[in-house]
Amino acid sequence: MTNNAKPKLLVLLGPTAVGKTNLSIEIAKKFSCEIISGDSMQVYRGMDIGTAKITPEEMQGVRHHLIDVLEPDEPFSVARFQDWCKELIPEIHGRGNLPFIVGGTGLYIESVCYEFQFTEAGADEAFRAEQQSIADSLGSEALHAKLAEIDPKSADRLHPNDVRRVIRALEIFHLTGDTLSSSLERQNRQSPYELCFIGLTMDRQMLYNRIEQRIDGMIAAGLIGEVRELLDDGFSRDLVSMQGLGYKEIAEHLEDGLPLDLAVEKLKRDTRRFAKRQLSWFRHMKDISWVDVGDGKNFSANFEAVRAIIAGKFPTDLEYNSKH
Repeated sequence: MTNNAKPKLLVLLGPTAVGKTNLSIEIAKKFSCEIISGDSMQVYRGMDIGTAKITPEEMQGVRHHLIDVLEPDEPFSVARFQDWCKELIPEIHGRGNLPFIVGGTGLYIESVCYEFQFTEAGADEAFRAEQQSIADSLGSEALHAKLAEIDPKSADRLHPNDVRRVIRALEIFHLTGDTLSSSLERQNRQSPYELCFIGLTMDRQMLYNRIEQRIDGMIAAGLIGEVRELLDDGFSRDLVSMQGLGYKEIAEHLEDGLPLDLAVEKLKRDTRRFAKRQLSWFRHMKDISWVDVGDGKNFSANFEAVRAIIAGKFPTDLEYNSKH
């Protein structure tokens, strides 16, 4: 890589349950990658089953970053993710490896790939408290509906349970008169990196079936016990992390008496909706080479399709293959 060349960055994204993890490991081994988790929940320690976090055994020796780096009550934001990636990417290149972001949190990944600038709109604590009281008294859906009136694009991207980010989107409009979605659309779309951007997709109903099977597997693997332990350790249900899919619904079962079958059905419904929002976000991104992974069962064909895209973008005589 010459001194004036852009550093290379490999990215694999796709909706939840599409099959990113297994493919990413084989890609990382083939191209000497270190993986940066592009997920807003896997940073939290003790939140393993509900986030479908990769296990040390599944990593197969591939180095991973931004997994298990925070306690559930520590703040995590797109700006913090950006800062970490700005440190990690040159460090990984310095070791002669290829940085490889893998995940499904579109805004976080896009913010790194195109160096989004997040201007500080300031804060209005009284306004925040007022919006929180609306959520507390009328429910998070009422607050989300309020956002949908002024910024439907942000409302489409944010889950009603994500009260903190919904309030922040409302606050930005309150303080600036500008919507969060408009601010994002004005962002620079030139990348400081030589990008190889790959997206995984599959038939929507197949994806929904996989989501439901994954959630059944999470329950069997001990998700209820994981959430109970977090609550017993004093992590409040009001934390952003505890509002995540799987944690909110099971906490309702444990603390509010919501029958387990209804909690599980609610989790499946909300996860299907989340996947739909992920796909909607990805559709507005550019530079993505899409791979339809079918039903996910033909792993070798899917791996070959992804490998060919990378080899075409980053020729195989690069230093990343020097170890193979």
